[in-house]
Amino acid sequence: MSTQHNWISTPITADLLRGALDLERTGHGLLPHRLPAWARAHADAQLSGAESQPSGVRLAFRTGATELELDVLPTKLVYLGGPPRPVGVYELLVDGRLSGRASATTGITVTVDMSTGATTNHLGPVSTLRFTSLPDHLTNIEIWLPHNERTELVALRSNAPIEPAPATGNRVWLHHGSSISHGSNAENPTETWPALAAASGAVDLVNLGFGGSALLDPFVARTMRDTPADLISVKIGINLVNLDLMRLRAFAPAVNGFLDTIRDGHPTTPLLLISPILCPIHEDTPGPGAFDLTALAGGRLQFVATGDPAETSAGKLTLTVIRAELARIALQRVATDPNLHYLDGLDLYGEADFAEFPLPDRLHPDAATHRRIGERFARLAFGPEGAFAA
Repeated sequence: MSTQHNWISTPITADLLRGALDLERTGHGLLPHRLPAWARAHADAQLSGAESQPSGVRLAFRTGATELELDVLPTKLVYLGGPPRPVGVYELLVDGRLSGRASATTGITVTVDMSTGATTNHLGPVSTLRFTSLPDHLTNIEIWLPHNERTELVALRSNAPIEPAPATGNRVWLHHGSSISHGSNAENPTETWPALAAASGAVDLVNLGFGGSALLDPFVARTMRDTPADLISVKIGINLVNLDLMRLRAFAPAVNGFLDTIRDGHPTTPLLLISPILCPIHEDTPGPGAFDLTALAGGRLQFVATGDPAETSAGKLTLTVIRAELARIALQRVATDPNLHYLDGLDLYGEADFAEFPLPDRLHPDAATHRRIGERFARLAFGPEGAFAA
């Protein structure tokens, strides 16, 4: 913390945050959540970890300050035997333009033994992020929190008063998806594909992309039902396959039930159903997915599909099967729901894209691919003929 005497401390409250659905007061500060407390009570460890990583969550305020300090306590994951995880990035936007980046070097470290699943925790000190040389006049400030690192907000200081940012007047886009929507392998929080698409479409993003956890959970559908939104999208498929979670007989009723629940709260809101992007290991091979142990021994993180393609005849799901079924469901529902739309994930990232930008770990897109998917989605969804056209 700076030793200057002109700092003004501003309590971090809900009116300074966007993209979070709940705030938890911890022993250290304020923890943004992307699911409400009642829904978190139903979540497993994977979803609990994913939803507490603030993808799309940002501080938003108005100030004439030229210097800002933000104290944070991140939770950093270390996997024994695996490659280092990328460091979380905080991005400062001034009147919508990127003006700075910072990372927290200290905080909580959780070490995971990948062979046993055992974890050990180490509590380190709070990190102070400092942003300087801001314009010396009133501006709108956003600080985007890391998409891949749980972050407790401890304190906010400035050398001029802070007030909540005025409403943007933009439409609110509520999106649910897997780790790809969460932002896996994106380099920065404003460069996940949903964040890029939201900026292009001039909408306010609420990102319910949860790594490993787009599983048609009813409590997620109820959360979406109860969340105010002008535009809604649901991207489903990859996690159902790589967890080998259900068979074809259960899939269609689960999708319809999920969409029905959303429609209970948003009967006429534009609702876009999106099928999976290309993932060659699971196109015609069912899950479960697993770590490639040979690659891991060489310090590389890659995934493999362990199912038997012949088992699709018994109802096992592949991405090819899911795309066909989602297209069928959408065609059936649109007869009574003209505000429901369908987008084939291969139009966002298909075979030609894979040839140019292969998936580094065989499952998740890299930074360049996030940008391509974001640009494609913006054109196909927010463009003049898109489901989310203004």
